[in-house]
Amino acid sequence: MNNKFVRRIIVSLVCAILIAGCWLAIAGQPASAAGQGGGKTIVMGTSPDYPPYENVDAAGGGEIVGLDIDIAKHIADKLGYKLQIAGSDFDGLIAALQSRRVDFVMSAMSATEERKKSVDFSDTYYNARNTIVSLKKHSYATLDDLKDKRIGVQLGSTQESVVAGMKGAQITKLSKIPDLMQSLKADRIDAAIVEDAVAADYAGTNADLHFEMIPAEDSGEGYAIAFPKGSPYTAEFNGVLQEMKADGALQAIIDNWFGTEKEAEPAVKNRGLDFKRLEPYVGYLVRGTYVTLLFTLVSALFGFIWGGILSLFKISNVAPLRWFSTVYTSIFRGTPLLLQLLIIYYAVPQLFGYTIPALLAAGLAFGLNSAAYLSETIRGGILAVDKGQREAALSLGIPYRTMMVSIIFPQAVKNILPALVNECVALLKESSLVSVIAVADLLFRASVIRSTTFLAFEPLLAAGAIYYVLVLILTSLARLLERRMRRSD
Repeated sequence: MNNKFVRRIIVSLVCAILIAGCWLAIAGQPASAAGQGGGKTIVMGTSPDYPPYENVDAAGGGEIVGLDIDIAKHIADKLGYKLQIAGSDFDGLIAALQSRRVDFVMSAMSATEERKKSVDFSDTYYNARNTIVSLKKHSYATLDDLKDKRIGVQLGSTQESVVAGMKGAQITKLSKIPDLMQSLKADRIDAAIVEDAVAADYAGTNADLHFEMIPAEDSGEGYAIAFPKGSPYTAEFNGVLQEMKADGALQAIIDNWFGTEKEAEPAVKNRGLDFKRLEPYVGYLVRGTYVTLLFTLVSALFGFIWGGILSLFKISNVAPLRWFSTVYTSIFRGTPLLLQLLIIYYAVPQLFGYTIPALLAAGLAFGLNSAAYLSETIRGGILAVDKGQREAALSLGIPYRTMMVSIIFPQAVKNILPALVNECVALLKESSLVSVIAVADLLFRASVIRSTTFLAFEPLLAAGAIYYVLVLILTSLARLLERRMRRSD
């Protein structure tokens, strides 16, 4: 076998992971929307899946837009700050504040007593009311009309308490509002309880939907801006909010999003396929493909290199190295990958004061996890090499390190190449987990398009086709490399 060829491949992989790591750090910076201010940069955290407060404008290039965004821009301009917007899942916003990853949060967040124990809140900037959303053919005006009906609410929302005491009703709890609306249009539920602004947005763009206000004093909630405990921004923001309320600027922004009716889209029958509606989102999907490929490349390269080092530790005569590799493998294989991702993303700023980019954190978490599995695969490949080659090399006086790097390891890589390809394929498909820390990969973007267009099948089918093509390309390249290595024997 031509070991020089394999060594060149390994050196190329090391160079590639260094270059890809730089790309990952750059690409992992939070999506931003700059205000007019040119001073200090201030970072806003938000969960961009709750229109019209904040959502991703997938057809317009992927920028985060909404009521909260416009208010934040206005405040930042008044205070002379440059605004950056960092997306995240709603459940991670409080943690982002506590780890100082963001300076403040605006995401239609209610200033509840429980949350006030962890963060500070500004004055309220909007008071919402709950509504009943249903298909026009089933218009429900009061909660009494929903007795014995199938009702949908968002999991963890205040709307859960509205329907908690309803006897006979079948309650469905879903994580996201778009999923509720799709269930409603698919006739899986009879009505959904959501707040007025969200109901108006969906009813305004879907001609087959209708909403009614719930006439109850406790049906509403006030939204406020969240800050870390003791933040100096709280007083500054409150001052600008008071000015906006006094001069009408706040009401003007609210009217811009809620006070005008949108052109309703015609009701679409839930049959057939309509891929033409995906045309405005092609660029958005392509950028998600780039993120997925970049993340997979860095994770696979890092996992292979670190996994190779761990495999050498496992067969080493040095006991502490064997213990370390064994404990490492046990921990990373014995805990969920999602847990490891969240720990790295949120713990690094808290422990070291370094705000690690989301995509870099994802690549690191997946690489560390992959290395635990690959270390066993590589160790098996090394042990599969004929022991006679080791004995011959040692009898010729070849140093152990040289023997492993130049003789044993290249042959092991050849033996385990199919397993390495399987690991890369698994990383490619598991990349959807990174959406929990706001990395907009391919599947995340397909879900955004699905929630925007209410096309339940086409965006997912398009994402599936892209994943399939990527896997075919990956396996084809692996076969070419395997044939090249065989010719080098």
